[in-house]
Amino acid sequence: MATKQPVLGLDIGGTKLAVAMMTPDGRTHGFLSEPTQTHLGPDAVIAHLFDMGRRSITAAGLGEPSAVGISCGGPLDAAAGVLTGPLHLPGWIQIPIVAMTTEAFGVPAVVENDATAAVLGEYRFGAARGADIALYLTLSTGVGGGSIIDGRLHRGAAGNGGEFGHLLVRPGGRRCQCGRYGCLEAYASGTNIAERAIELLAETDRPSSLRDLPVVRAEHVSAAAAAGDPVAGELWEDTTALLGQAVTDLVNVFEPNVVVLGGGVTRSGSLLLDPVREIVRAGAMPPAAAHAVVTLAGLGDAVCVVGAGALALALLETARV
Repeated sequence: MATKQPVLGLDIGGTKLAVAMMTPDGRTHGFLSEPTQTHLGPDAVIAHLFDMGRRSITAAGLGEPSAVGISCGGPLDAAAGVLTGPLHLPGWIQIPIVAMTTEAFGVPAVVENDATAAVLGEYRFGAARGADIALYLTLSTGVGGGSIIDGRLHRGAAGNGGEFGHLLVRPGGRRCQCGRYGCLEAYASGTNIAERAIELLAETDRPSSLRDLPVVRAEHVSAAAAAGDPVAGELWEDTTALLGQAVTDLVNVFEPNVVVLGGGVTRSGSLLLDPVREIVRAGAMPPAAAHAVVTLAGLGDAVCVVGAGALALALLETARV
């Protein structure tokens, strides 16, 4: 049974925290986004997150939330409501985030992997509406994944399924945070795009506008590539090729209706989307290639917050069955 009550969505990212109140139509109210400041440790960051949540409630003017949804990168134990050791949050070991949230706001709470939350948000309110099989990849501080299979969230046996960022795209390549070498995340996350640019600049004396920047970020690399910078262009071409390879493999395995790309790296728009689409079109096996639509997140930068809100709505709906 659908609820008419507003909920609160909380997103814990490695770079930023985002919160918003959300109504059952998927609209956000009182949206806030602020730096995570992971160096302060989990207690301080969570206190800041809850303060943002209270400020969002006040700004939205919708009254108190009826439930809270939390999205965060894994590994985590959604059933127990515990962050077991998220790779993007060093030192966050066995954090009982659901119990802490319930105590802070006095309502039921639920946590899921951020990309799992995001695919639910896109399925209910965004680019994956109406899809029986939908895949989501977030290209942000890390690379995460989530999937809808036959209209239901796929979580995996232990609740952490969908780690698309740890597909092997270059065996023996760059070391990933997970400990393996050559994962997609080690090449296509915003963090690693920036690191690779710095490494490439150190290996060559070719001119590049990136050399003039005090700090290199992924958005600088994509902008320089679009402007014809040869170093940035080489790196960007390699990045989109590896991402396209991974998406092609996913299309061949799942035969989805839609593959949604989200996260900060996708702000580059067609510079990222067009080559990935072309690689999938050329490399995916028929009939999967003809059926899979590769597109950008319909919910933009709010996707994980909306996904967290969708989790809270689903929690209430389940409670009412």
